[in-house]
Amino acid sequence: MITNNANLISAIRERFANVDTCPHQGERVFFENAGGALTLKSVTQTSAFYAGIPDNQGRDNPAAHALVATINKAKADMAVLMNANSGQFFMGESGTELLFRMIRTACVNAPKGSKVLGCSIEHPASRSAARRWADIAGLAYVNIDHDDAQGVVTAEDYAAAMTPDVSVATILHASPVTGMGMDVAAIAKAIRAVSPDCIIIVDGIQHAAHGQMDLDAYNIDGYAISPYKMFSRHGYGMAWISDRLTDQPHDMLIGAPATGWEFGTRDTGAYACLSDVVAYLDWLGGEVSAEQQPRARIEAAGRAIHAYETHLTNYMINGAEGVTGLRDMSNITILGGADNPAREGLVSIVVEGVASMDVVSALNEQGVRTHTRKADHYSANVLTPLGYADCIRVSMCHYNTETEIAKFLQVLQSL
Repeated sequence: MITNNANLISAIRERFANVDTCPHQGERVFFENAGGALTLKSVTQTSAFYAGIPDNQGRDNPAAHALVATINKAKADMAVLMNANSGQFFMGESGTELLFRMIRTACVNAPKGSKVLGCSIEHPASRSAARRWADIAGLAYVNIDHDDAQGVVTAEDYAAAMTPDVSVATILHASPVTGMGMDVAAIAKAIRAVSPDCIIIVDGIQHAAHGQMDLDAYNIDGYAISPYKMFSRHGYGMAWISDRLTDQPHDMLIGAPATGWEFGTRDTGAYACLSDVVAYLDWLGGEVSAEQQPRARIEAAGRAIHAYETHLTNYMINGAEGVTGLRDMSNITILGGADNPAREGLVSIVVEGVASMDVVSALNEQGVRTHTRKADHYSANVLTPLGYADCIRVSMCHYNTETEIAKFLQVLQSL
């Protein structure tokens, strides 16, 4: 395991760029991982290498053949990472853009008069797409209210709203505001129990860095991630779609292969960087287990990451000897409550009587990077029902340390 293994934590941190310093600020603690995780050093090297190659895929020359092989390897690596033994992976502009494309395709091909089912906890990427395309396609949009206090939605909540005419459903895997994770497999099972042919699309953008993914177990049709939130780099999104979503009529060039979902020439380097991420998680799985097979090592890495991040969030909430935790700071409110087993590496708080942006600014002056979430088009669905105009998001990953958390807590208390 990672917890209490100083040598392993050091080895993990050594593999990431800018782990404790910012090129523009100098030394700092990075607790803004939900806005974009740290980047693997191998990813920066791979990006630089492929940025210098002028050739494109699909030509008859050695460079083009090598580029195609790189892309095919990355897709195979992603299938291992996410445990997908069918369907296909494809690249787009961003995770948000890919969610729009998948949801749009599902809605315009759905039976007229059927329903689209979603939940108020979802990021606007999926909620906006579902509402827009349900209206255009002549479908009824049905909203499930999430539990405001806990910050979650359950399979039972979905089951209570299900009817046989639900043809499209969306699920959020984890909230970027509260950090709470949802049981995707259980929710999908509840949906299919009533509407077996429903197209189910999942926003996995926030969850991807915090625990393993298992597409075969979920029994869904679409899953989107943003690689810059999973140790890769900015500038693209990655989606997986099932065979039956692949085969639905979709935006494509006239005469192009019917199963193709990508537009134009994609960045081979972006694909190659995903192989770097998978290689890193494979290495980590070998450090925390004796597993020999890549998928088993990745599963072990996912369990270790989740356990360690739970340890870190518990430390932040409860404190330790000589360090006061958030729970014991009288003017602090923890979104989702202090004791919430759904939490994935993220704690959002409100400081009574102080604007969150002022707290974030003061923390930043002391070298602690956090982020303000406002009750705007991104986060109002979570914050407004709680009566908050804003909150402070403190988001961690498995390369963060107890020492960094202690600094955050001590600086916050001094403020």
